[in-house]
Amino acid sequence: MPLPGRGFADARDSHRTPSELTRVMQLGPYTLPNALFVAPMAGVTDRPFRKLCKRLGAGYAVSEMVTSRPDLQDSLKTSRRADHSGEPGPIAVQIAGTDAAMMADAARYNIDRGAQIIDINMGCPAKKVCNKWAGSALMQDEALALEIVDAVVAAAAPHGVPVTLKMRTGWCADGKNAPTIALAAEAAGVMMLTVHGRTREQGYKGFAEHDTVAHIKSRVKIPVVANGDITSPQQARDVLQRTGADALMIGRAAQGRPWIFREIAHFLATGEELPPPDLLEVKGWLLDHLEDHYSLYGEFTGVRSARKHLGWYVQALPLPAGAAAVFRSRINTLTTAQAQLHCVREHFDAWASAPEQSMTREDNWKLAA
Repeated sequence: MPLPGRGFADARDSHRTPSELTRVMQLGPYTLPNALFVAPMAGVTDRPFRKLCKRLGAGYAVSEMVTSRPDLQDSLKTSRRADHSGEPGPIAVQIAGTDAAMMADAARYNIDRGAQIIDINMGCPAKKVCNKWAGSALMQDEALALEIVDAVVAAAAPHGVPVTLKMRTGWCADGKNAPTIALAAEAAGVMMLTVHGRTREQGYKGFAEHDTVAHIKSRVKIPVVANGDITSPQQARDVLQRTGADALMIGRAAQGRPWIFREIAHFLATGEELPPPDLLEVKGWLLDHLEDHYSLYGEFTGVRSARKHLGWYVQALPLPAGAAAVFRSRINTLTTAQAQLHCVREHFDAWASAPEQSMTREDNWKLAA
């Protein structure tokens, strides 16, 4: 059986202090540089994105969800999702499915291909996942959910690979059974729990509540990770203090803003806000991200799938009025990597050299001409 997971202190202790999240954290045999995690997001947290988030302050990142279906394991989509070439470890792979034996086989399959941590998806709210009774739909069938947990832990144990679990607070407001599943998962050998503070019924609407996370933290001894609506350093501090969680997981707030991890780390360690990166610094990160993105997907697919990231980047920046819209309208017409890279360089250099409010809509249209 794998070594027990450990957070910063026993779960019966008082709430963690903010500075503790910037220190190393132990997960089974692995020492993580800090306790700020990247959430697994389908179509987003691929290898290039994970590497950049780790470079900019994240201590841990989990792969996009990969299917447990054996007939799809060798598909191009799955192979890209399971690509960890050059990524700093530990390598964590999230698996999803509804059959215990199949999930156990998926764990072994990914371990054989380099996975060092296996994460069970019990939190995805997407209809195409839940309609097949995977993801957060599993929370409606506790017996099946725990059968899967038992099978995956048993498959990973001979390899010394920790198993973690990501879930929601429950299927609906009247069925918040995350605490029950958490206790059973801990007893089965799961070494870390991540809880998104919404039910599946909520999707991403409304607000995340973290009282359920705090309750789970008070009941279990393994590390607990809080997830949901952590979009700023101040919110990170507040969620940490409210829940006493061992770690924080950031998802959508990192889209186009992978430097949020270093901002949170700096604030938790010092109590002061880190100055935002300048445009030329962001340009450098973005160009590196694009090059790595093309290397994974190839030019044709890479150029097209990079567009969403480019849109998120400019949305996150303090640009002149109309600049982001002009940039997006231009980038969406480009079909080669060379043109996409040139467009990024041209726009970012122009924005960086112009006073904050001096670039007019007409100036932006000249760039697009």
